[in-house]
Amino acid sequence: MRRVSTFVFAVFVGLVSVFAVHGQEILTADKYLSLVAEVYGTVKDYSAKIVVSAGKTDMFGTIIYKNPNLVRIDFTKPEEQVIAYNGDTLTVYLPEYRAVLSQTTSRNNSASGAALASAQGLGLLRKNYNSAYTIGPDPVPLDQGSAELVIKLTLTRRSVSEGFRELKLSINPETKLIRRIEGTTLAGDLIVFNFTEIKLNQGIGESRFAYDSPASANVYNNFLFKDAE
Repeated sequence: MRRVSTFVFAVFVGLVSVFAVHGQEILTADKYLSLVAEVYGTVKDYSAKIVVSAGKTDMFGTIIYKNPNLVRIDFTKPEEQVIAYNGDTLTVYLPEYRAVLSQTTSRNNSASGAALASAQGLGLLRKNYNSAYTIGPDPVPLDQGSAELVIKLTLTRRSVSEGFRELKLSINPETKLIRRIEGTTLAGDLIVFNFTEIKLNQGIGESRFAYDSPASANVYNNFLFKDAE
């Protein structure tokens, strides 16, 4: 009788566990990324401090973004360097060379001007990359020993046409805003974008995304590719 009672109890506990698991929705990495995209879908504009790291080089600046695809970064290091996209033209000013690189883009090109940290950018990531939790669904330290906790996702490309072979996103678990993006290029180089002091929906005007290059700078048009209508 004791053996029967023990067996019945074990079956009961097993059934309770099964029903508990099936009754609780499992938040997959893709669903979590979808929730992040929903948050960015409510963002009309934002500003943030940004640090871009590539190899041993760190660049510091301020980024502003306006929905759906206006982006501008004004760097303090390198001083006066600017990257701006006004919806039609990508402009990069390199003060070291007194050079302005200008590229006209097609509005039909889904990649043109789409910032990764935006609803449109996240939509493209969900479409073109497979997502998984880097460690697990629970918050983990941003860096080893850090008190700042984030949710980490690893995204791997679905096709060879994507510019990054792999992307890692570190997301604030409370605000669901992207804290860090780590991208591994096709050549194996690592580029890291850190976002801090993020401020949302300040009413940033479109005029702030226009860039007037210095008159003495040399302008190089369509430096990436010829514009395709």
